[in-house]
Amino acid sequence: MSLASLAFPFTRLAAAFDPRINERSPSPLLFFLEGRAIFEWMGKVLTMPILSRRLPRGDGHPVLVLPGFMATDASTIVLRRFLSKQGYHAYGWGQGRNEGPRPGVFETLHGQLEQLYEKHGQKVSVIGWSLGGVFARELAREASDKVRQVITLGSPLYGEPTKTTNVWRLYKFVSGRQKVEPRERGNCQPPVPTTSIYTRGDGVVGWGCCVEKAGPMADNIEINAASHMGMGVNPLVLYAIGDRLALPENKWSHFKPEGLMRALFPFRAASR
Repeated sequence: MSLASLAFPFTRLAAAFDPRINERSPSPLLFFLEGRAIFEWMGKVLTMPILSRRLPRGDGHPVLVLPGFMATDASTIVLRRFLSKQGYHAYGWGQGRNEGPRPGVFETLHGQLEQLYEKHGQKVSVIGWSLGGVFARELAREASDKVRQVITLGSPLYGEPTKTTNVWRLYKFVSGRQKVEPRERGNCQPPVPTTSIYTRGDGVVGWGCCVEKAGPMADNIEINAASHMGMGVNPLVLYAIGDRLALPENKWSHFKPEGLMRALFPFRAASR
């Protein structure tokens, strides 16, 4: 075995901290380190009571939360409980395990969006984790009149899927698809305020794929040292989500943490 082959995983790991957008799949080492999500959950337990006090109370509007690939609503329980405590009406997607854009998935999402919109008489914010974020983005594109804003967590918005994720082979096997169809992933943000939350420590999706195109209604929030599997429980991710959801409707603005919170986020997120 050559020295180059031994150094390859560490070279890929170092690339995660390159300031330039990198859409390659994460290194095997980062994928192996995804188990650190348990420490993010522990951090949430210890710090969220303090961080939550720095967030405005929610206005009670509905929030639809979509799980990632091969995950169910069980994976978003922590996130939805946090949203409920902040004063929002949080809902899971109710479609069992997310196995990709199978027949009926988008039709069911449209039906659920319509029901929540009618029930609360307000536009719905949609949060999607990983593949769920891709769904959220396209749902907002097709029904922008009912969506207040979109927040994606470690979602592969751009890039060639065969080269940008460590789970592409599993995705093909489970979903039965050999490629991503144009309807499944647009090439720009939907016509509603959109925030992409990502981390360069992502061990599943190449972080550069998660960076949304710059625009007056588009934002990117980078989270230091987070994992892909821990995005839904990471205290800084939850803080950023709470900050975004608390913005008054039609008065959306870019993320600008103040005071001590400013030091917890990178001073400049990547841009596309």
